Amino acid sequence: MDYNNLPKDKFVFAKRDGKIADKKLDTKPVGYFRDAMRRFRKNKSSVAAAIIILILFLFAIIVPIVSDYTPDDHDGYYKMLRPKSKLFSGLGWDGCMKQQESQAGYDYYGSIGFEYGSSAIRSVYGSEVDPNTGNKLYQIYVDSYEVVGFTYVDLVQEEYEALKKYQNETGIQVIYPMPANYKTEFVAVTNAANLWYHLADESDKTSGEARDHDENGLPIYVENYLKKKNQTYGQYDSLRLDLPGDGENGQYYVYAVKNQTGFHLRVLYKEYFHYLHGHYANHLFGTNQHGQDILVCLAYGARLSFLLAISVSAINLFIGVIYGAVEGYYGGAVDIIMERITEILGDIPFIVVAALFQMHLAKKVGPVPSLLFAFVLAGWIGIAYRVRTQFYRFKNQEYVLAARTLGASDKRLIFRHVLPNAIGTIITGTVLIIPNVVYSESMLTYLGIVNLETSGFTSIGTLLSHGQTYMSTNPHILLFPSLFIALLMIAFNLFGNGLRDAFNPSLRGADE
Repeated sequence: MDYNNLPKDKFVFAKRDGKIADKKLDTKPVGYFRDAMRRFRKNKSSVAAAIIILILFLFAIIVPIVSDYTPDDHDGYYKMLRPKSKLFSGLGWDGCMKQQESQAGYDYYGSIGFEYGSSAIRSVYGSEVDPNTGNKLYQIYVDSYEVVGFTYVDLVQEEYEALKKYQNETGIQVIYPMPANYKTEFVAVTNAANLWYHLADESDKTSGEARDHDENGLPIYVENYLKKKNQTYGQYDSLRLDLPGDGENGQYYVYAVKNQTGFHLRVLYKEYFHYLHGHYANHLFGTNQHGQDILVCLAYGARLSFLLAISVSAINLFIGVIYGAVEGYYGGAVDIIMERITEILGDIPFIVVAALFQMHLAKKVGPVPSLLFAFVLAGWIGIAYRVRTQFYRFKNQEYVLAARTLGASDKRLIFRHVLPNAIGTIITGTVLIIPNVVYSESMLTYLGIVNLETSGFTSIGTLLSHGQTYMSTNPHILLFPSLFIALLMIAFNLFGNGLRDAFNPSLRGADE
């Protein structure tokens, strides 16, 4: 076709009236952070990790506020209780444990709670005969909360009267009859206060329970024959009270014994605990060997770890950014001298620094500030190195040279023109400091190099250290702190990888 001789009727004006101009952009400009967050949200594993971190952080904040317990609550009776939850009781989260017991042990656990219509044994899932002794052995499922049963307490007059008043007002029985063995320690049982029945062989403390013709236990309550004629006793109004149903035959039992300081009495511990604290014992994660609630101890330990880690990250960020910016911007002799300083500090083993600080500095400022100083001494070097590298990369760019030509000061060039280009690397490095600090703190406390446990505080490493002794018998003590550390490390690793990719400009558009 000859394009030089085209007829005029082939040409049509695109727009006869009005001005021809570019159309206005309807979309909003996408900034650096918005673009980074958009790409971060596309990384599903990083988003899930961020949610897990948020849950763990909220756990550390909320649980100590709403819990009925603190790390300072030590209960010598409720030690090593199993995790218990009404919501998950069908999944085995019922506070029970499996045990193998002889006839004496079976009778002992079976009799706990008999006086108030319950039993510590929830089920029997098997039995066998010991081939060596010929004795029968039972495999039982025991409620760890009911195993405590009864215990002896000593109260002064005012406390005893207050407890009796509580019984009268609520109708809840707390004080129970004293067995004849209240002054005797039976080696066959854990708590002699639960041995309210006659043994099949009184000379053998390992023998089982003696029973009547109806297979009921034979009580050995201390009887009181000194009841005066026509003298009335309220149910919980005297040292010697009528056992319901036994008043007609003249049989009365002792409920308290007066001593030098007040009264010695036998109480049902779960009701006595409720009387003292206003709630029944219920531990979602169980208790440890000190009788502390593991859930609240873990939350306090996580709170301490997060607080320490965030403080270290903020301080290291401040020092590292300034130090790295000065190194990278000025270069030359300044950079060489400052690099030698960082090499010296970086070659000092962290464990040695932490141990020395705990031995000497902790006596003056406390263990937590001492550990903070140990983390900060060389912890900022990584951030300083990243910032220095970014400054060498961007300080000779054209826009920086143009700003310098226009008279911009060194401070303005550093913080307004060069440093913003390193913000992605800085954020990623700062975030990844947090899991490293948590892990290092847990390691130091686990090894016993640092002791962060006080009357009202604990740490995750301390929980791990205490739990390892009971790994085979009470694994729940070690399980929950281990899960917390594992989740935190994995989540921060995925979260940090997602931030690194999102703030890397070279990856922009790579996943489109």
